[in-house]
Amino acid sequence: MIDKVFSSIARFVNHRPRLVVGIIGLIFIIAIIGMTMITMQTGNDTYMDKNSPEGIVNKQYTETFNTDSIILIVETSDPLNPNVLNYIDRLEGDIRQQQHIAGAASVVDILKSENGGVLPQSKGEIDALLNKIPPATRATAVPSNVLTLVQVNLDNGLTSNTQTMVLNTVQQIVDHSDPPAGVTVEVSGTPAFTKQMQAEMSSSMGVLIGGAMILMIIVMGLLFSYVSHRFLPVIFVGLGLTTAIGLMGLAGIQLNMAVLGAFPVMIGLGIDYAIQFHARLDEESRKGSLDDAVFMTITRTGPAVMYAMLATSLGFSAMFISTVPMIQSFGLVAIIGIMSCYCISLVGIPAVAHIIGYKPKQQTPDVCYAVGEDACETLPLPKAKTWNYGQFLTDTSVKIAKNPIPILLIAALIAAIGFQLDPYIPIEANQNNFVPSDMPALIEMNKVTSILGATSTADFYVEGGRVTDLDTIRWLKEFQDYELATHSELTSATSIVTYIMDYNGGVMPQTQSQLDAVLKRIPSSVRDQYISGSMRGVVHFGTISLQIPQEEDLKKEMVNDITFLQPPQGISVQPIGNFDIMTALIGGLSSSKDEMTYLGFALIFIFLVLVYRHVHAISPLFPIILIVGWNSVAMYVMGIAYSPLTATLGSMTIGVAAEYTILVMERYSEEEERLHDHIAAIQESVNRIGTAITVSGLATFFGFSALCLSNFPITSNFGVSTLIAVGFSLCGAIFIMPAVLSIMGSFTEWWDTRKAHPAAHDDPHLPLGMANENTNLR
Repeated sequence: MIDKVFSSIARFVNHRPRLVVGIIGLIFIIAIIGMTMITMQTGNDTYMDKNSPEGIVNKQYTETFNTDSIILIVETSDPLNPNVLNYIDRLEGDIRQQQHIAGAASVVDILKSENGGVLPQSKGEIDALLNKIPPATRATAVPSNVLTLVQVNLDNGLTSNTQTMVLNTVQQIVDHSDPPAGVTVEVSGTPAFTKQMQAEMSSSMGVLIGGAMILMIIVMGLLFSYVSHRFLPVIFVGLGLTTAIGLMGLAGIQLNMAVLGAFPVMIGLGIDYAIQFHARLDEESRKGSLDDAVFMTITRTGPAVMYAMLATSLGFSAMFISTVPMIQSFGLVAIIGIMSCYCISLVGIPAVAHIIGYKPKQQTPDVCYAVGEDACETLPLPKAKTWNYGQFLTDTSVKIAKNPIPILLIAALIAAIGFQLDPYIPIEANQNNFVPSDMPALIEMNKVTSILGATSTADFYVEGGRVTDLDTIRWLKEFQDYELATHSELTSATSIVTYIMDYNGGVMPQTQSQLDAVLKRIPSSVRDQYISGSMRGVVHFGTISLQIPQEEDLKKEMVNDITFLQPPQGISVQPIGNFDIMTALIGGLSSSKDEMTYLGFALIFIFLVLVYRHVHAISPLFPIILIVGWNSVAMYVMGIAYSPLTATLGSMTIGVAAEYTILVMERYSEEEERLHDHIAAIQESVNRIGTAITVSGLATFFGFSALCLSNFPITSNFGVSTLIAVGFSLCGAIFIMPAVLSIMGSFTEWWDTRKAHPAAHDDPHLPLGMANENTNLR
């Protein structure tokens, strides 16, 4: 069935090459249109599934208490100066008149609410009014003697583009507001942070793709110079990448920090596939007509590379079980990308070869490709007089094949150490460490933090039909006091209870009517930050500086405390916001990275058994397992933490390593069937494709290395770890596979001999490493 499909494709390309190129051109145009539909994804949606129960509650909380706000940071030597306050009053008035502005609040509004709606005009009046305001409210209104904040709330449900438009409008108003001498105003907040994040992601996307393509051109120029039109693979990888990005836009797949990392990955793998097709085409065109060369390329190399591509896709598909949306999107985009590159290169390179009348160079160098019965050794580098890389690989593989046990024991020991060290590799879930440290919005946020002190909070969402009932308020007071007394990590507790006590002389109201009266006295700009109607509320616990694992432990203890204290009937209290999302991310990464790896192993095993149906089929699995273990050793030694991107390393390594090890296994099967000797088959296999795999691996390596150019630390760290993984994958294919195949070959020969002469094997034993030293090696 597969042979018929690829034969039909080959005949179509031979008969209609211009039509094929026309179809690719049409796809390219559609992809360009799709690229204009790409949208950015930032914020909590990249860490939590918005359709999960937790995601739904978090969205409800965000829309109620954490609406997107633009924060104006007003810096001055005296934020309570009447001129400064009058300026802020005018600025708020201008902003409130704009579309999509729900309101604005600052110290000005609190002073006006305490003064009959009129802003006091003298320093004495201002100070007198401030002294009447409860301490908690005063601290919110005037957090520092060098700055004050203006919170501009936006309408709920605004799209990212609309938020950006409103942000630009507010920025223009600020720029033309004519502040008093010595007053500066900076625009910050979530919309500003999101806008700059999207700009940084767009810039990083260009750097990553451009860097990867430039590196591919350099690699093709250095390592692929022996073929005609050496840069043809780069063109088709570019077309494949464009197709993938266009499909993203058409399918509504959003661009996030993880997806950024997928682009160099698909370029690195896509160039590998294109090299295989181009190299085979070049070789076959030396033997006969171009029609025959195209037919052999598509029917012989096409299926083999497809199997390797599908194995890689299975490794990426294991990411779908992760609970972290950005990991799922990374796997999906990577699969779309490598499939696009494969399909475009499979038909595009042969079709263009027809149109341009492809002719190989006059020289007859060794050809660089890694599959097919006529595959041969290649070394497109100057040949040294005393040392040859291809011969080095061949000699080394024979030595390993004759002594497989020591090599495998050492490799397995290192991998075992890696699996033991893996739980001790830290997990990074602080999103501020994922983004560029010089991003202006982040700098402004850090500036506020440095003045106000640490702003980390452990937030709890209170929901029910009687949040403003007296018994619920009393329980919240008990809950706050208990937590502060029990957990030294907590520094403060702020909720509607705090302001009820402030506005009632420091004591709890005794009746529901007293409570209702106090609630009415609290300014709405303050009250609405902590309760919404009578059904929802929030409690903010201030914390000392904590690492995410410490926050996770604290969250578990506080949740247990809630169960112990038993909220009033009908009232639920649960952790919410970043305190919940980032700590849940730790658990999600910790569990899903292992689950993805195990699922990747299982999928590759099933794939190998179903496709090849031979005992040799499982041979690639052993080096893949070892490589995953080696990765952990390297990460631990280099101090690389797990993040939402590096958590994909296990399943991604399985996909990448599967390609190289499958190519070695395929070639070994061909040679073993021809030579009927496993040592000779290993020698011939490495001799034929060892350098070819190295060249393909180097192309992939340089493609992945573009990740290191990213200004997002989460992506650049991922780049370092993927380079290590590719290097280990090459080592596993070239040095570990011969040892595994030697043992399997010995077992197969022993078993075949036992079946042929059962009487001679009454006392069977497994002759591991029983290589025939007298084998006549070619």
